[in-house]
Parts: sequence; structure tokens; C-alpha cells
Amino acid sequence: MDLESVSGVGEKTAAALAELDDPERALRAGDVATLAQAPGISEGRAARIARAAIRDEHDDPGGWAATSRAREIYRDALGLLQERTVTDYAEKRLETIYPSAVPDRIEAVRERARAAMDREPDDAVVEALDGVEPLAEPSDVRVRDRCLATSDAERYAEAKAAIPEVTVEVVDDARQLAELGRSYATVVALDESFAGLDIEGDVRVQPDALENPADVVPERPLAFFARNRDRLRAAAEVHRAVDLDTPCDLDTLDDALARLDEDGGVRGDDELDRLTVAVDDLDASVSTAESVANDHLREAIEERDVTIEGTDLLSLVERGAGVDSLLSRELADEYDAAVAKARDHLVDALQLTDTEAVARRVIPDDPTYPVERNEEAVSRLREELTAARDQRATKLKRDLASELAGLREAAETLVDDALELDVELAIARFAREFDCTMPTVGGVEGAGDESGFSIEGGRSPLLDVAFDAVEPVDYGVDGVALLSGVNSGGKTSTLDLVALVTTLAHMGLPVPADSARVGRVRELHYHAKTQGTLDAGAFEATLRDFGALVEGVDDGVEAGATASDGGAATGRVMVLVDELESITEPGAAATIIAGILEALAEREATGVFVSHLAGDILDAADAELTVDGIQAEGLVDGELRVNRSPVKGQLARSTPELIVEKLADDADGAFYGDLLGKFE
Repeated sequence: MDLESVSGVGEKTAAALAELDDPERALRAGDVATLAQAPGISEGRAARIARAAIRDEHDDPGGWAATSRAREIYRDALGLLQERTVTDYAEKRLETIYPSAVPDRIEAVRERARAAMDREPDDAVVEALDGVEPLAEPSDVRVRDRCLATSDAERYAEAKAAIPEVTVEVVDDARQLAELGRSYATVVALDESFAGLDIEGDVRVQPDALENPADVVPERPLAFFARNRDRLRAAAEVHRAVDLDTPCDLDTLDDALARLDEDGGVRGDDELDRLTVAVDDLDASVSTAESVANDHLREAIEERDVTIEGTDLLSLVERGAGVDSLLSRELADEYDAAVAKARDHLVDALQLTDTEAVARRVIPDDPTYPVERNEEAVSRLREELTAARDQRATKLKRDLASELAGLREAAETLVDDALELDVELAIARFAREFDCTMPTVGGVEGAGDESGFSIEGGRSPLLDVAFDAVEPVDYGVDGVALLSGVNSGGKTSTLDLVALVTTLAHMGLPVPADSARVGRVRELHYHAKTQGTLDAGAFEATLRDFGALVEGVDDGVEAGATASDGGAATGRVMVLVDELESITEPGAAATIIAGILEALAEREATGVFVSHLAGDILDAADAELTVDGIQAEGLVDGELRVNRSPVKGQLARSTPELIVEKLADDADGAFYGDLLGKFE
């Protein structure tokens, strides 16, 4: 795949995506998490790229939500789903679900939505998901005590790319390789020609090193798993809570992660812990051992009377002898006991085993007071303990790195599946909280009917009231219709419900209704109510918009007449308009609306126009138009009581008519009765 062929992906973005291991797979799968790992690509940008790639794959021209109000409805619908996600990933991933006119794209999402609706979200899953994030690559892994060496320029480039954590050096001969051996703790020679050479230092010949980077740089997998340890554990808990199929044994993964500390080191090994403590406590333990010896000698001297003959004293003075000679002569046994006691303390304190012989030389045999360490022996002991610790740590790192490297792919799948589960659970929660059902898209099965819509028991979650308080609405239209109704009777909210159900259906998602059928829609044009009368220029621009709309419908009639399988966009145009009469004078508005409705009806579009001028529009029309009414049932205690479901084929009565009717019923005179007759 040419990455620049994806809509909206330029040279710079394509170069960033190319750094991923498999950008083509990520694009095909809509894998926002992986795309967001590309340099400079945010999750929001990754979602837009994924959406563009999906559109390209399905030959989807886009532009389904053709007006600003239609796009608002889509964003509102998407927002209802995103509010029910736990992870930031799922919130962005949902943006790859969009309304489409392509049947196979809709069906792909519908298949996933059906599976999601069978899931049972619970608190344990939500709590576990709260800790799941896309895996992150550590960017600070750098190893300075090792290097790779080769005499081949091409091999040099391969090594730089395969194992960037270590320095790669070019050498011409064994002499240069030996020089590296003196500069680095470990040198890995990549050329077979160096095999068999006797070179001082830790110089290894490993021609296959680039194929096994974890063996050369165990810090790489260790750093990766240390960086993502909490995320992996959370993902494992998600799999346990939902009983998902797992790509690896979770107990094995948990055990491996338990042996890894937050810095990428190995923990839980008694021998490594012993050696680490011995190195760290060496100086303090040696000081304590000195104190043990000196305390013992001090007590011995204080408790013992030492008598020296005059001739002996004179002899000692003549020889320049001091306390050491006196100790050797008079307190030899006590000194030996003090030294033994000090050495035993040092060995016990540091839990020394194979370095015990070196440790015993730390406290010298030669009598002296105060007893002082042998610095050369201390340095030697430190070197041996440090070497033993590092060797043990390196072995453990390599063993654990080898184990974890084999779990890398499974770990990625584990987290990806948990994140994708959050997407499904958001759909499940949306469907449950709003009593949703999967709609029929494309007409009644077997009838070939692509036009119109039919909604039963629809309730809009976009209303500014609790969902449980929303009154259900039944409404359906084939072709075009005028929707009349009293003020505050629910005309606009009904139009919003139709737009929402149509949008969700074309996203492939469940809709908030007992049942729903939506014909395939190629474009949704939703025009909200205009605030105030337009001036001449704006009025002309509005008419041009509707002229272009009608001509666009005419161009798409043949393509949208019947649905087809595959990737081509199909369907008719749906036009929803709220009180277009507000753009100009009522008389002219009625004539204009009548003309637009007639043109849309001739072109077999689907449309609903909300208007208070329904009667005038019917009078101005040259063709028969359908009018539906949201009927007011009367006034109760001054409050309007309304049947929210439009009645087919009936012009709604206005609020003034209802008030006059109420007055006529209550009054004795003929005035209100005569006034009521004017409405007929």
C-alpha cells in the first residue's frame, strides 16, 4: 500500500507511519492505538487517518452528513457513545465509526454492534479497563557497556537499524577488535571471520546476533515490559473479568512481570539480592568488623596485667619496637581471637560464600592496634562481589528477556483486545441505557423499498430531560411530507429523532426505538430553523442551496433507486427542514416550500418539512402533498396536552384554535363559536 494514497496523508505523515512495524495492517484494521505510536501522530490524528483509510477501502465518497445540522447530529450521536467509554483509546477509536452510504461498510459495523449488544458490562470490567492504555515504546534505552563490531559496511547499517541501543563499530582486524575489548565490557563481533581468535576480554563472535536482539540487549524487552507492566496487568484483569480468549497464559505473564522491577531489572532472586546487598553494605560491614576486633582487643588489654622485665623493655626500645611487638609477644592469642571474630562477623554480615577466602584477608594477620582493614583486600573483594552480582544480573536479565520477548506479540494482542472491548462495551451500554434495537436498513426485506423511514417507540436521548421521561414517538414517511403541529408540540424534537435514528442506522449502530426501518440514504440534508427573516442576499443564497440540492437529487436518482451489495454508495437523499418559512414573508414562503416539496417528490427523495404554514403550502402546491400532524388533545389546567406521535394525513390544529374552542365551550354567547368557525 502506498501510504500517501490514503486521503489526507501527505509525505511527512506517510514517513512517520512508515516507521511502524506494519502500518498497512493498522490502517486496514482502523487500529488507532498503533497508528498513534508513529512519531508526531496524536490519537486524534490517528483516528482521522484510520477513518480516511476505511473510507478509501470501501470506496466511500464521504459527505453523508451534508449540512452543519446533520453533522451536529452525528457528533451528538458519537458523543453519546464516547461518554460511555472508559479508555481514551476507545473514545478515539469510536471516531472511525461514521455514517456511510456504502452497504458493506454499514454491515461491517452492524456485525460488531450485534456482538457488542450481547455483552454484559459490569463494575469489575470497568474498574479493570480504567488501567488499560495502549502500549508505549520506551525511548530511553541506551546501553554503553557493550558494542557490536563488524568489518562490513552493509552489515554495519543493518546492525545500526536492528539494535540501535548499542554502539556499532567498524573494525578491520583482530587488533582493532582487541582494542574494543579493552574499552567495552562486552563486544559482540558479527563476522564469522573473527571466530577462533584468542582476544583478551569478553569478546564474543555471534553472526546471528541481529536475529536475536534480546540476547545482545536484554534491556530492550525488559524496558518495554517494565514500562507497560501496569497496563498489561490491567488488560489481564479485563480478560479474566470477561472471560475473553487469551493470546497467552495469564499466570505465566503475571509471573514474568512479578520478576521485573520498575526500572527493568530482575527481582525476586535470592542470590542476586544477596550479592547486591553485599556490594552495597561492604564498606559499612568492614568498618563494623574493625570495631569488633578493636573492641575485643580493648577488653582483653583492660582485663589483663602485662609485666615487662627491664631488660626486655630496654631491648624493645633499642629495636624501635612498638605496640605491635608487644601485642605479638604478650597478646598473640587474644589478637588471633579478635581477628577471627572480626572475620566471622564480616562473612556473616555479607552472607559470603565463594568469596569468603578474599574476605578473610580484609582483616590482616599481622598484630596491630587499632586493627585496620587491608584496603587492597577490600578492593579485591568489592571487585569479585560486583562481578558476581553483575554476572548474576546479566544471566537473569537474559533469561527473563528471552521469556518476555516471546510474549511480546501476545502482550500486544492482550492489550489491543482489552481496548477494543471497551469500544464494544460502550456500544453495549449505549444500547441498554437508551433501550436500543438494531434497525432495518434498506427497506422491508424482500420488498426492495429503499425510500422513507418508519420508527416505532422512538425516544430521543438528545432532549434536555431524563431519558425515562421522554415520551415515545411513532412516525414514518415514504416520500416527502409536511409536518404540522402546535407550538412546543415536539415538531423539532421529532425531526431530531428522525435525523438521529437515520444517522445511527447508517453508522451501523442500534437506534433508540422499539423498532425502526430506514431506507438507504446517500446524503442527509438537515436544515435547522433560521433565526429571523433573511435579507435579499441571504435569501437568494438559501434558494441557491435548495436549487443545488434538488439538482443533486436528480443526478443521484438512478444510482439510488435500488440498493446493491458491495462498496458503492447507494440510497436516496433525505431532506429534513425546520420552519423554512422563517426566511421570508409567509405568503412567499408557502409558495417556495410548495415548489421545493414538489421537486423533491418528483425525484423520489425522502423529506420532512416542519412548517406552521402547512395549509397555505397545500393550497400553493400544484401536486398532492402529504401532511402529517402532531395533534394537540386539548388544554388541561392551562397546559397543552399533545400526542407526540404525528397522525398521518391530518393537518394539526393550532394552539389558538384550541384556545378559541375552549372558550366557545365555556361561553354562552355566539362570538367564540363564530370565531371557531373561521378555522374550518
